[in-house]
Amino acid sequence: MAYRRVLLKLSGEALQGSQGHGIDPEVLSRLAKELKSIHETGTELALVLGGGNIFRGVAGASAGMDRAHADYMGMLATVINALAMQDALEKSGLPTRVMSAIEMRELAEPYIRRRAINHLEKSIAVIFAAGTGNPFFTTDTAAALRAMEIKAEIILKGTKVDGIYDRDPALDPGAKRYETVSYTEVLKKNLKVMDATAISLCREHGMPIAVFDMGVPGNIARVIAGEPIGTTVVPDAQEGGI
Repeated sequence: MAYRRVLLKLSGEALQGSQGHGIDPEVLSRLAKELKSIHETGTELALVLGGGNIFRGVAGASAGMDRAHADYMGMLATVINALAMQDALEKSGLPTRVMSAIEMRELAEPYIRRRAINHLEKSIAVIFAAGTGNPFFTTDTAAALRAMEIKAEIILKGTKVDGIYDRDPALDPGAKRYETVSYTEVLKKNLKVMDATAISLCREHGMPIAVFDMGVPGNIARVIAGEPIGTTVVPDAQEGGI
């Protein structure tokens, strides 16, 4: 594999499958088997899951709920997804720890950076739950922050599309996919890869982001192996083209 330690960021919607809400056990099982096979190659795996399949803080706030209160509810939704993913991974034979930014010792370990790295070095997968533990920050920002803290080599962003396009491919059939694109271009064109805080953090620390289609079985392994799948966000000097 091209990368020894990676952080995989998945939206909550990635877990709901075709049912449109909640958690689809078949999706969890497929992901767990794929991640287990990747782990067997020696790759150290960390995950951050969104909670949009259960509750989205921004949606709650737009409906009149206090934003901080809504965001805390969204953080708890990510814990539910993390526990579901842990169960699936451990059933596949992959030892896993959930580490929460909000303390809840009966369910998860409190997030401690050195302990997380120690788990990874012992070939234990780690799922980071509850975002950053603070309202007004998305799970994209949590993924970028945790990737820096554990010294991951790349962030893998699994989506419903096969990369980053210059325009919305769902609305414009002529939209073109980037092979590589710079952090600056993502921010300037508002390409919606991750939120601006996460992109800025990755740009500051030179953390590459690979964006690819999660719906294709085997794509996670292909990206980790270094195959040109999807789009990679890189420093300005490394930018390629469409």
